[in-house]
Amino acid sequence: MAEEEVKNAEITAEAEATPVASSKQRAKTGRHIPSGIAYVLATFNNTKVTFTDLHGNVICWSTGGKNGFKGSRKSTAYAAQVIAGEAAKKAQLMGMKEVEVRIKGPGAGRESAVRGIAATGIEVSVIKDITPVPHNGCRPPKRRRV
Repeated sequence: MAEEEVKNAEITAEAEATPVASSKQRAKTGRHIPSGIAYVLATFNNTKVTFTDLHGNVICWSTGGKNGFKGSRKSTAYAAQVIAGEAAKKAQLMGMKEVEVRIKGPGAGRESAVRGIAATGIEVSVIKDITPVPHNGCRPPKRRRV
């Protein structure tokens, strides 16, 4: 009887010593990315801000709906500033200090998104407009009659 208790105690001690059986997992080490690219997509209905590293791998992102804006308020300049600030704070936690901003789209939040990024303390090195411009490609839709 006493021998069985000793064997059971040895088995449980071995199980606790092995790293696989432990209930605590190792914490993820945070990536440190000093510089990156911020993509701002400002449409007529929404604004999206995405932070990537220099290779284009997404680090963090934010949109109007994610920040609690609904309907037509998602496309306002104020919403774009809040969205960009929230995404920039996440990027700062990853160690980002300098960013190149690439803006796409005709929306109202173009300039205010850049202001929101700069307000968090991230240095904006370049602002580039990457809005696609057709060189008489596809035929546009017929004009609206209102």
